[in-house]
Amino acid sequence: MTASTQSEAERAALRELDMDLLAEVERKVLWLSTAIIDAANSPSRKDPDGLKIGGHQASSASMTTIMTALWFTQLTSEDRVSVKPHASPVLHAINYLLGELTPEQLGTLRAFHGLQSYPSRSKDPDTVDYSTGSVGIGATAPIWGAIARRYAADTASVPRSAGRQYSLVGDAELDEGAVWEAVLDPSVTDLGELVWIVDFNRQSLDRVVPNISATRLQAMFAAAGWQVITLKYGRFLTALFDAPGGHHLKDRIDGMSNPEYQRLLRCSPAELRERLPGEGPGAGDIRALLDGLDDTQVTRVIRGLAGHDIPSLVDAFDRIDDSRPTVIFAYTIKGNGLPNAGHPQNHSNLLKPDQLALVAQQLGEDVTEPWRGFAEGSDAALLCTRTAERLRRRPVAVAEPPTVPADFGREIKGHSSTQQALGRLLLDLTRLAPAAARRVVTVAPDVASSTNLGGWVNKAGVWSSTAKRDWFADDAETILHWDERPTGQHVELGIAEVNLVSLLGELGATWSRWGEPLLPIGTLYDPFVTRALEPWSFGVYGGGQSILIGTPSGVTLAAEGGAHQSIITPSIGIEQPGVVSFEPAFVQDFEWCMLDALGRLGRAGGSSSYFRLSSRVLDQSMAAVPVDPAARERRRRQVVAGGYALRRAAAPAVTLVGMGAVLPEVLVAADRLGELGIPADVVCVTSADRLYRAVRARTGHGSRDAGAGDPAIVDQLFPADRATPMVTILDGHPHTLAFLAAVHGVRSINLGVTEFGQTGTLQELYRLHGIGPDAQVGAALDLVDPSPRH
Repeated sequence: MTASTQSEAERAALRELDMDLLAEVERKVLWLSTAIIDAANSPSRKDPDGLKIGGHQASSASMTTIMTALWFTQLTSEDRVSVKPHASPVLHAINYLLGELTPEQLGTLRAFHGLQSYPSRSKDPDTVDYSTGSVGIGATAPIWGAIARRYAADTASVPRSAGRQYSLVGDAELDEGAVWEAVLDPSVTDLGELVWIVDFNRQSLDRVVPNISATRLQAMFAAAGWQVITLKYGRFLTALFDAPGGHHLKDRIDGMSNPEYQRLLRCSPAELRERLPGEGPGAGDIRALLDGLDDTQVTRVIRGLAGHDIPSLVDAFDRIDDSRPTVIFAYTIKGNGLPNAGHPQNHSNLLKPDQLALVAQQLGEDVTEPWRGFAEGSDAALLCTRTAERLRRRPVAVAEPPTVPADFGREIKGHSSTQQALGRLLLDLTRLAPAAARRVVTVAPDVASSTNLGGWVNKAGVWSSTAKRDWFADDAETILHWDERPTGQHVELGIAEVNLVSLLGELGATWSRWGEPLLPIGTLYDPFVTRALEPWSFGVYGGGQSILIGTPSGVTLAAEGGAHQSIITPSIGIEQPGVVSFEPAFVQDFEWCMLDALGRLGRAGGSSSYFRLSSRVLDQSMAAVPVDPAARERRRRQVVAGGYALRRAAAPAVTLVGMGAVLPEVLVAADRLGELGIPADVVCVTSADRLYRAVRARTGHGSRDAGAGDPAIVDQLFPADRATPMVTILDGHPHTLAFLAAVHGVRSINLGVTEFGQTGTLQELYRLHGIGPDAQVGAALDLVDPSPRH
């Protein structure tokens, strides 16, 4: 894969750009980004509740040179860029110069429906390739975007890209474990289109980072197979190092600690002449060297880093090796060009009016006319016009997603689990809906076989950018065949849930990025959903639509012990925006819900889904699926809407509401209550999420998105004339279903899991946590007969 559609002539022309002209653009970008944040905090924008609006002028300033060089000399329309979150004003400033924003919009940073605090692909009005803001997640997004683009090119109609995927990363962001989980994944070393540019300013939010080591970080990237380019000193300093005594100056700067270096940034020229030479053997030579420089040049000695030297950056871009990922460490100064440059607490510090006026004077700007662009017809204006034309993208025509059937129309018999049903559904999809099946892509972090994807993997193959030999293909005892080829539909990653869901987000965004919808499904052990939640949530925020399947789940895992028993994931499913969660008990319920989830992917107004599945094998006849076609369709609609009445008593005294793997115990409890003369209705919940939305919609407070609840389901499950005391039961936190008692204001007892589990048999664990038949019968008796029992 080549890295750019530019011809050599075009590249040569960009390299020959007048550096003074680029410096003029850089100064304009610095001013605009600084003024954008100042406007957000102006008296006219003061929050009536006194809350700080904020912004990051220093963080933006450290990226200004890098982004100017990248946009105006390097990027093509095929390239995509993930911008450091706190540098969003720089992105908006550049997009303004390219004609994408109006002057009025520049004053709306952090305003209601204005420019977002951090780059947002779904909410900002100008071009944003990746939503960023969750530290570490935006940095790695282009990795998964590159894989998603390659996959879509191999399996859909997306043209193979010639563009690069850039990440503009703050050095403190490299503290995030998500970064190294991604960098070290075996699939990354072949992605030659990846280019990371590290803004190496050696400051974090609170301080100068004392022991950050570029050498150590560079070695870690190199060990992962990346090309490492280091940009430390710009042309001025490099030339100075070659002067007599210059090697002592270089040794002195190289050897000083980060805090000492940052302190020198705050010094006047006179102070620099005194403090910079130090006390080493070369101090005299350094002092003599400084004596030959004027005050402006002395200041450049300590500030002349390559990350603020456009020619050095352009040279680095020309050295990118497109056969492997590249990381460029660009040494910068946080707040470069601003009065607070290098100050250890400048992260969210805002310039005072007199400081802003000084910056305007130095940059040739006017605080009373902050959004003034370049004069029409000027060289700078023409450069902006040419750059905008070069970066202009063709509108994306979004293809219609494939039709997914609502019902396979078959009778499900025997004993099975919802986890086993996943693999069978994918295989059935290849027969019954081949167009939809061809769009399915499954992803797993080394748990494909243990989450029942084995049959699908054998059928669909494993995706690889090149065909690879399966050395176990002729081994008669091999059950899982690892057939790696460009047309494969399963992507296997290392054991890192963050990588899994990050890739899901990008696979789920191909419909809007490239016009070709995919149907991405990721499987992981349910206890690890919480580990993966932040990046998956951020992918949903950025427009990615996917299905996440957590299986197996709950204390129903019994013998696995407390470490593998998820408790809070059912309520997470209710609370996660942009996602519909399901926890079906029976295979038929799972099939209907899964087909509904697949049908909401890859489209405007679509949504993601989360399934909590179980490895517990159940007798499927307990589902009592109606045979009559009309009754069956009614049941299907109810299942998808959130639940159905599994049993109706003639005159119920109590209602048992169960969800997921505990339904056999709910039915046993209902039988026992009937023997005690306490008839019970049994309601099977398939989606607490959709029922909660339905309850809210019933009062006029529900959302109207693709996962919105159907108010009618509430009255179908809980008609007013059957309102009785309620016992809710699930293998998860009891508050998940507690809201249902409020439908008719009945008394309720909510059973579930609130403590870490133990190893043991299934019934031992159910007794321990009070969700078995005994606990259900006891709770029902307490509700029906509240008098003390002895």
